[in-house]
Amino acid sequence: MSSVKNKKVIVAMSGGIDSSVAAGLLKQANFNVKGLFLKLYNSASFRNSQKEARKIAEVLGIPFLVLDLRREFKQKVIDYFLKEYKRGRTPNPCVVCNREIKFGILLKEVLDLGADYLATGHYARLRQEILNPLDRAELTTPRRVASEIRNYKLFRGKDKEKDQSYFLWQLNQKQLRYVLFPLGDYKKSEVIEIAKKFKIFKLVKKESRDVCFIKNTVEEFLSPYLKQKFGKIINSEGKVIGKHQGLWFYTIGQRRGIGVSGGPYYVSGKDFKKNLLIVTKNRNHLYKKSLICEKVNWISGKEPNIPFKIKAKIRYRHQPASAIAKKLKPNIYKLTFKKPQRAITPGQSVVFYKREEVLGGGIIC
Repeated sequence: MSSVKNKKVIVAMSGGIDSSVAAGLLKQANFNVKGLFLKLYNSASFRNSQKEARKIAEVLGIPFLVLDLRREFKQKVIDYFLKEYKRGRTPNPCVVCNREIKFGILLKEVLDLGADYLATGHYARLRQEILNPLDRAELTTPRRVASEIRNYKLFRGKDKEKDQSYFLWQLNQKQLRYVLFPLGDYKKSEVIEIAKKFKIFKLVKKESRDVCFIKNTVEEFLSPYLKQKFGKIINSEGKVIGKHQGLWFYTIGQRRGIGVSGGPYYVSGKDFKKNLLIVTKNRNHLYKKSLICEKVNWISGKEPNIPFKIKAKIRYRHQPASAIAKKLKPNIYKLTFKKPQRAITPGQSVVFYKREEVLGGGIIC
């Protein structure tokens, strides 16, 4: 990373190795660095993480701030999470948290504090290109940006196992111009070695949970909020083979925890009108060749010429698959895959790629 003297950057520090190393790298590159911990939830895990982040900031020799966003996190992330499950969908709260909390409320706070950038420990890469004169009218020059107007492109991280660009598809040009991803060009193994060099490796917490506010299982978290609503479980032939506790407790492709003997069975569908959970023994029933997505965001701010070929990921650990995107109506698109995809799940994000670049994405509906 090239040195940038006197540029002020606030790093969102979670107490984990990635954000801690990001802060260390930026200080090493001569940025004016401060660490900031986001207090998002009342739990022992968050309290311990705050203590760990503070200790790491002390070792790195950087100021440390705490921002309490528990109320906003409840309203914008947890309430969304519960609402989507109640609709029978399987949401991705990390995507919403990035848009609304980290690169929404936090980014505004960072800029109000006089910083030039917000940095995070995401494994993703940003690239800039100067817009040609015909494109310049489409963007408004923001504060603290040079007269040259630049377009910001988001790319997958160098470490394909740790790449987190999937969670960032809802970001836009206005946000990305103030963002740094110091780990984008590093592999996890390199980050571990850097943490040892900075003498913070023994201080960092273990890898983060998939969902930071869930201690054990999703079902356990949902239980106080979503009441049981018993209904029938039917197989692909329509035969009743059991009873479910509420459709929101199940997700497409789920195998464990269905509670039906003689399996394995997989959840293949839900009928909310009849309160039926549909299961199958045949894995082929889980494969679909198309999906419809809504609330589509294009990172560039411009829609590509439709229809067009893309690579699409229907979940974080999914391999990008070839598809053709066709617009049905504003912000609603149909994707038709070259090969059928397993367990396409309403509520999850589908993210569009062109080779390594993230073009945008949508919510599977």
